This record gives sequence, C-alpha cells and structure tokens, in this order.
Amino acid sequence: MIPKLVEGWAEPSRPTAYVTVAMDLNELAALLVGMGCPQGKALEMAAQLDKRARQLAEQKGRSYEDALAHLLGLMRQGWAAKESGS
Repeated sequence: MIPKLVEGWAEPSRPTAYVTVAMDLNELAALLVGMGCPQGKALEMAAQLDKRARQLAEQKGRSYEDALAHLLGLMRQGWAAKESGS
C-alpha cells in the first residue's frame, strides 16, 4: 500500500487544494508502481515527476498533461529496457 501524503495534516484555510494535489501524487505513485517502479520509491518519484512535468510545461509552452505523458513514456521505456536486460 502506498502511504498517504496528507495523513494527519490539516490547514483550515486551504485543505481542499492540498488534498487534491496529494491525491494526484498518490494516484501518480500507484501508476508508477504499475509500470514497474519499486513501491518504496514510488511516492518520492511521483513528486519528482510532477515537479519536472510542471517545469517542462512552462519551459516548452506545452500543457502539464502533455509533459507528464512524455515523461511517463520515457520512464516506461527505461523500465522495459531494464527488465529485458538491455
């Protein structure tokens, strides 16, 4: 099971925005595990991936979703190559 990023955390003035971001990171972490990422590193990698996708979107003038899809594709290729012994 992937740990929840927001367990025990509450900020009365902005709980919804923070929980939404955390939920997305947890979903992204679950997706990474399904792609072959070690479960113990999935949440950390999800946060790094999210950050890089936001940077790419800003730098390249593309949507966050496009940048994230591009990065996920690269990660999938890397794990597939690792599994096949290449």
